[in-house]
Amino acid sequence: MIAATGLKRVAIAVAAMIVVAFVTLIALSFLMPAATVRDAVAKEIHAVTGLDPILRGDFNVSLFPSGTVSFHNVLLGDDRTGEPAVMADELTARLRYFPLLAGRIEIADVTLVRPTITVTFQSGGRSNWSGLIDSLAHALTPNPDRRATFSEIGISDGVIVIHDIDKGFVDRLSNVEFQVAWPSISRSFGANGHFMWRGETIDASLTLSDFLAALSGEHSGIKLRVAGAPIKLAFDGTASSEPTLKVEGTLAVDAPSLRDAMLWSGKNKLPFGGFGRFALRAQTTLGGGVIALSNANVELDGNTAEGALTLSSGDFRLVQATLAADTLDLTPYVSGIRLLAANKRNWDQLPITLDGIEDLNLDLRLSAARIKIAQAELGRTAVAANMRDGKLDITIGEAQAFGGVIKGSIGVAIADGGVEANSHLQFVDVDLESSLREVFGVQRLTGRGNMTLNVDGSGDSVLALTNTLNGTASVNAHSGALVGINVEQLLRRLERRPLSGNGDFRSGRTPFDDLLIDMTIAQGTVSVDKMHVDGPAVRLALNGQASVPMRDLDLKGTATLISTETDNQFELPFVVQGRWDDPILLPDAQSLIRHSGAAAPLLDAVKGHSAGEAVRSVIDKLMSNPSGNAAAPAPAATAPKDVQ
Repeated sequence: MIAATGLKRVAIAVAAMIVVAFVTLIALSFLMPAATVRDAVAKEIHAVTGLDPILRGDFNVSLFPSGTVSFHNVLLGDDRTGEPAVMADELTARLRYFPLLAGRIEIADVTLVRPTITVTFQSGGRSNWSGLIDSLAHALTPNPDRRATFSEIGISDGVIVIHDIDKGFVDRLSNVEFQVAWPSISRSFGANGHFMWRGETIDASLTLSDFLAALSGEHSGIKLRVAGAPIKLAFDGTASSEPTLKVEGTLAVDAPSLRDAMLWSGKNKLPFGGFGRFALRAQTTLGGGVIALSNANVELDGNTAEGALTLSSGDFRLVQATLAADTLDLTPYVSGIRLLAANKRNWDQLPITLDGIEDLNLDLRLSAARIKIAQAELGRTAVAANMRDGKLDITIGEAQAFGGVIKGSIGVAIADGGVEANSHLQFVDVDLESSLREVFGVQRLTGRGNMTLNVDGSGDSVLALTNTLNGTASVNAHSGALVGINVEQLLRRLERRPLSGNGDFRSGRTPFDDLLIDMTIAQGTVSVDKMHVDGPAVRLALNGQASVPMRDLDLKGTATLISTETDNQFELPFVVQGRWDDPILLPDAQSLIRHSGAAAPLLDAVKGHSAGEAVRSVIDKLMSNPSGNAAAPAPAATAPKDVQ
């Protein structure tokens, strides 16, 4: 009974206190002047943030059932420049409950509704926030007479405008929703939320371990997280701004597509193909407008490399990198390069585009134990790539390829109405069959040897470029074969039966001990200055021309059948005509007739103007000996008088 009475008394006391609290709030809402509340809130905002709120609109004060003060059309910071740091449609301050019962105005938290936060960078590195930062730092300086007040600031449906006057650059972040943990109690600063930038929603958070030190330019720990569909970024380290800005720490970046992320950020267009899945982990130092990445691990399109990178963030954007990898697949980056048309027989006539080559300055040193480019595979390779002002130069220090070594350089640059290209390559002791097939698409030669190619040209398409090629080329080979023709078999057959018919000579192989080809290229026309093929049974000598744009041949030469039994050698002039991929070899007809015992009188008769009898004689001999070799004379016959 006594316990029940005690509980009843406690309940009555609590109820009485609640009633008193409500009555007090109701009384305060009528008795406390609104101007007093307004001034108290403005004074506390200034004390905590160091910013002077300029109240240009009306305000509302509500002390019941909860204490809130709302200001309309508010500026935070100096508006004398015409561009205030913060301008909000509404600022709402929520008041603490118990201090309000005691008649004191204390803010629990502040919310900026539809604010516009402007950051303007001026000449000399200053901004419209430079003076405000000093005020913030002063407000955060420890003061025993200042008691802790509110520590939360909310931003609802805000806009952040970034303006660089010198560069003429303006960017905007919209739909900004953030909660800021203000360091009124501890020294740390935290902000997290999300915003929209260039059509993508980005979640972000920032933590400063010592906000006052950061504002004063001293070292402070920093953690930054940015996450969205195009990219994810995380940084853990330290930052300071005195005497100059310096940031050090660990950086991690991930992107489903580096190409899409760069386009989204508006920084660079990337040329050629590839640049898909990307990841970066590195120790990072930022200072003097330069970002240095050491102990970097880079993943791109399934390739992994380690090394160091330097990125210049100034007007002259430059990426410098020294990377090493075990295996690289460069196929994605050449997938967009097409030399031949869809029919695979003619050069491509579509315009050559080098989008992005002007937007990026690159200085890359790359080494790999193995490199794959389409169907070609290279061994240990060291290359340097330099891209500046719309020009790309690739220098191959040494590449183990096709059983030998490749050295030289390749260059491509944007020119008026198209591109300019050049190639200075040396193939040293390579397997000719695989190298010619993979690099030039030619499958007519085997063996080992050296090749050089020094050419340049310009045009708006591959076909146009081939019409302007100039330079030289050479092949020096040994212990190989000409594929697609057996010259020895052909010569032996024609030696026995010169008039047996040409047949199909495009099969078999012609072995050689040594091969030498020297060529000069002028405006797309290749002049074969010298071509010698020395084999165990056959010797060939050719010269003539070939058209690069038309991809055809017009060569002539002499084939010699080497005999080990006699000093007499069978020689046969011939021509090679037709397309590169399917040439036709035609022996000289007069030479065949001259080597035929049956047809020789025909040539003599033509010279002696007695063709009638000669023709008749040849026909008779051929009819009696279809093999085409000389036979016993047929009975004499008188040729008709009308045979001339």
